[in-house]
Amino acid sequence: MTSTHQAPLPLAGGITNYTFSDKDFSTIAHHAQQDFGLHLTPAKRDLVYSRLSKRLRQLGLSDFAAYCKLLEGPDSNAERMEMLSALTTNVTHFFREEHHFQTLRDKVLPPLISAARSGGRLRIWSAGCSAGQEPYSLALTVLELCPDAARFDIRILATDVDPVIIARAKAGIYDIEEMKALPQQAQNHHITNRTAKTFEIGKAPRDLITFGELNLMQDWPMRGLFDVIFCRNVAIYFSQETQSRLWTRFAGLLPIGGHLCIGHSERVAGPAKDILAAAGVTTYRKIGSLDAVKT
Repeated sequence: MTSTHQAPLPLAGGITNYTFSDKDFSTIAHHAQQDFGLHLTPAKRDLVYSRLSKRLRQLGLSDFAAYCKLLEGPDSNAERMEMLSALTTNVTHFFREEHHFQTLRDKVLPPLISAARSGGRLRIWSAGCSAGQEPYSLALTVLELCPDAARFDIRILATDVDPVIIARAKAGIYDIEEMKALPQQAQNHHITNRTAKTFEIGKAPRDLITFGELNLMQDWPMRGLFDVIFCRNVAIYFSQETQSRLWTRFAGLLPIGGHLCIGHSERVAGPAKDILAAAGVTTYRKIGSLDAVKT
């Protein structure tokens, strides 16, 4: 039964108990799916309430009906981004899921770097880069194998849908505790402005990366191919149908032999599984053409 809207009830500690109807949940789920591909099943209703109640308190709203009006108002774009940030988790760290970076060091990057040294190009995409730890980890891995990478046509694209998180990534400033995850070589050569509380990523890794805003559910402006694509712990928020389309789109931007790395709880499924073969833990290698695969 759909609940009715009423004045919010105060709870212990001054926390407000907001009225949250089925219609409110449906409206939020619709916008999350339509704008960002997020798949909010009824089982996630409590999570949605918990995450967005904090936003209602910040905005001084009385109930979720008022919040839904805000999501559908004339200046709704900024608030929908706030909703996305609240509903998703930007938890990451340097060299997260180390096995992917070890595969890059041992198998994937050496021949690609050799080709770049001979006049070729190397392109890596960090899709859903969050606060930047992933693309900086990729840049540091490249520099470990190729300290003079700036001399060659080697570039990393880092994108995320959230402009606030992209700004943090561009800043490249992190809590000092995060430095523990960096290899000693990176700490010695690619860290700057170190204080008791923070440190900053140095120039060499920064120069390899281009940051930009991109909604994976919309058109992608890139037309060239990527040798390696990282999209980790992003698809878990999508429906199986949306995930299937995403894997196929990624496959279309990989050359034969290109690699896709995904999150530890994700698996390639749908048509793309016929041309993306397992090449390690949650690592896939493109082995066939997309001609026979429907996008």
